[in-house]
Amino acid sequence: MRKTVRIGAPGWKGVTGMELRQLRYFVTLAEELHFGRAAAREHIVQSALSQQVQRLERELEVRLLDRSTHHVELTAAGAAFLVEARQILDHVGRAAQAARTAAASAPTLRAGIIDAGYDSMPQILRAVQQRHPGLTIHQVEIGTPEQYQQLADGRLDIGIGRASLTPPDVASELVRLDPLGVLIPESHRFAGQEGVPVASLADEALLLGEDTRTPEFNQFVVELCRSAGFAPTVYEGTVASNRAAADLVLQGRCVLCVPSSSRTSNRPGTVWKPLTEPAAHYPWSLLWRSGDPSAHVTAVIESARHLADRLGWLATADLPAD
Repeated sequence: MRKTVRIGAPGWKGVTGMELRQLRYFVTLAEELHFGRAAAREHIVQSALSQQVQRLERELEVRLLDRSTHHVELTAAGAAFLVEARQILDHVGRAAQAARTAAASAPTLRAGIIDAGYDSMPQILRAVQQRHPGLTIHQVEIGTPEQYQQLADGRLDIGIGRASLTPPDVASELVRLDPLGVLIPESHRFAGQEGVPVASLADEALLLGEDTRTPEFNQFVVELCRSAGFAPTVYEGTVASNRAAADLVLQGRCVLCVPSSSRTSNRPGTVWKPLTEPAAHYPWSLLWRSGDPSAHVTAVIESARHLADRLGWLATADLPAD
């Protein structure tokens, strides 16, 4: 697309528009007073430079340069035009720099999410975006251990996960106690029950997540089983997403412990049943670098508190906050 500067100053009758590159070529030629050197500076061929300057003169209806075989000289009109042309190019350069500076300084927030299928952090970030529409939010899908690393070295501003394994340089705040349940096929023996006692899982193969991504969730499930008096039978194999996990459940190869906030619990062909005896709630905490958080991190924390209060995320207040 051609960039044009429309000039309508009194006395410049007949001028409809000119390109920025024509002004730049003219200024370069006025400084060099030599077509070959000016063309070399602009990285174009000499004939193209000459054509653009001639087109500029036709637009202006005035001669800017006196040319001979071995000599180039500014006319009086050319000298006057040079002053204004330099100012125009200077203004354009400052405008471009101002735009780049503004873009570079636009507020951004880098937020870690474990899996796009969990809705806690997406809900929080939507609330933040409504309150701060000028804030650019980048969501990074990574496991909690890597969130700790990226929070510590500044690549991440805020994260979410269970805070039981939080290192000293990461702060946390509990924002949701998420009912834990089991995902089963519609034909499963548990499907007709209102809830599934944890001890009933002793005869089931449980699918756990990859330890590199969700060690804290795996630990929570294993500890829950042990509290009911058995060591779980873990399905041999892992999957990269909750969707793939649901596929294994549909095939009847395993059952999946998953919080109610996961979209996996709505997968057609499956049913999600809450765990009972004991009822279990998975603790989601916001994570950020220790010390005073930035204004944008504070906005996330405040939005999470409002959501937790409005939606009753922390209604089960007697559970441990790890």
